Amino acid sequence: GTSLHCNQRRYLDDSIALAFTMYSNEEEEDGPKSTFETYLAEGEKLSSKAYYQKALEAITMALELKPGDRVALVARSKVYLQMGENKKAFEDAELSLKNDKEFVKGLFAKAEAQYAMGHFEHALMHYHRGNKLRPELEEFRLGIQKASEAIDNCIGERAAIKLENTGDLSFFAAQEEHGKKSKGGIKGRKFGGPQPVVQSNRAKVPVKPRNSKTIKQLLGELYADREYLEKLMTDTDFVHSHRNPAVYDLVNSGLNYLDSRSAFWQQQQPMYARKRERELRKWKPAQRKPKKKEGPDPAVLILRCLEEIEDALDVGNAEESLEKAKTCMATVKSYTESELPAKQDIIGQLHGCMGNAFMDLGRLEEARSHFEQDLQIAITQQNLDAKSRAYDNLGRVHAKAGNYHKAVESWTEKLPLSKTALEKTWLYHEIGRCHLEMGNYDDAHDFGEKALAAAHEAKDQVWELNSSVLIAQAEVKMDDLAAAVESFERSQRLAQLSGDKRAEEAIRKALDDLNAKMVQSVNIDSSGEGEAEGEAEGEAEVEGNLNGYEGEAESVTGEGYSDKETREELNDEKE
Repeated sequence: GTSLHCNQRRYLDDSIALAFTMYSNEEEEDGPKSTFETYLAEGEKLSSKAYYQKALEAITMALELKPGDRVALVARSKVYLQMGENKKAFEDAELSLKNDKEFVKGLFAKAEAQYAMGHFEHALMHYHRGNKLRPELEEFRLGIQKASEAIDNCIGERAAIKLENTGDLSFFAAQEEHGKKSKGGIKGRKFGGPQPVVQSNRAKVPVKPRNSKTIKQLLGELYADREYLEKLMTDTDFVHSHRNPAVYDLVNSGLNYLDSRSAFWQQQQPMYARKRERELRKWKPAQRKPKKKEGPDPAVLILRCLEEIEDALDVGNAEESLEKAKTCMATVKSYTESELPAKQDIIGQLHGCMGNAFMDLGRLEEARSHFEQDLQIAITQQNLDAKSRAYDNLGRVHAKAGNYHKAVESWTEKLPLSKTALEKTWLYHEIGRCHLEMGNYDDAHDFGEKALAAAHEAKDQVWELNSSVLIAQAEVKMDDLAAAVESFERSQRLAQLSGDKRAEEAIRKALDDLNAKMVQSVNIDSSGEGEAEGEAEGEAEVEGNLNGYEGEAESVTGEGYSDKETREELNDEKE
């Protein structure tokens, strides 16, 4: 049954390649007949089945329909990399970054191409850039590790290199003296002419292995294949035969590929580095390795569980998310610290996930309990990112419960842990709104100004708008109507710039009511009657017109983004 299934699967894969061959041959005459998305999907499917040449043709057709598409360029770069065309892979990755230097997939493709070319330092630099932009992605961390190891293998460890000032150095002293006399010091130096180029201490092009023993060690099981191909190339009847030129080209390209790979592997981990590792292992005391538990890697299993928990919460299924979090918590607790080094940090993160699920279910007290457990673990582990997450969640649950004083305390603790201007904008704004709810209008106004300054620094018009509205609301409550009119007019301009029609309409109505209130205040002052009642009605009308806009702002800024998204991604979501 298994054999039959494998044969059916192989037949299906061959059918895919054959189908693509048939319609690609037709399109060579008349041009592309399908859509960009179809060609790109077909190319990625063929690449996953290791039909790289057909995948390359499909993705190239997709790029003919949409030249310069960065997703397609990255896909073709991956195919080139699989085919051993490292330079072409690098060129496509570079093109994908033309308009956006922080395109994460393009950065990774560029780093992979540079690593394959043997440019380990440049690869390491781009792995670090990608890791800085998206620290949660494992591929960048693995890239940093493998590039660092390759560099260490090439240059050796500093501790293993000891330079000694011994022996007869008179030859070098004589050479230096001779050089001074011939050059005549600084006067003998010609400026403006070509200067000698300083060569790097690491070759840019991999050096081919020198002997068969080295090649055998590098290729391992592939060495037998290389021997076979090499014998074919030395067979005069095969070389001079014109009956099978395609076969000859395949044998030649295969041999070249194996040679380039062995040269790359030698540069990645030279023979002297391997020898040094063997010597170190020889001198290290033998240690009994603990028996591994059967089953998948715990880290991979837990990561998959966390993704499923967040996905369930994203689609609004809080109960499913909660059940998955409880199951995952039991699994994590079953592992030892040696099997899962980050056990405590993961438990804290799971408490945060469970708290978010309870919040969505309206069970605020249980949510608060889990967020506090997350905070205690973060403090014990001295994990600043986890502390920031826990204080953020505690502030949200307190604010949702109407406990604004506690919310302010939590968010104030989070402020020193903020890393970006946009994150500070959100915190200043939420603290200001809490003060507005508590009747601390001066504090609300001050935090609104701080939020506006931080939003201006972050160049975020949406948060400038939110902060400006908060300032205007505080000024209405402080009865500084002239200043409130100016703040609302500024808010209206920001709403127009950001294209927020709903906010623009709400602010226009609030301005109309505010102007009416100012006229009413003038009439009341002249008559001296009904002052308190008129002010209360005016404030109620202004607040009523902003209710819809405030609700929208709260839904954008309030719901637990810190567990899943960076501050920049939150900004994109708001827009």
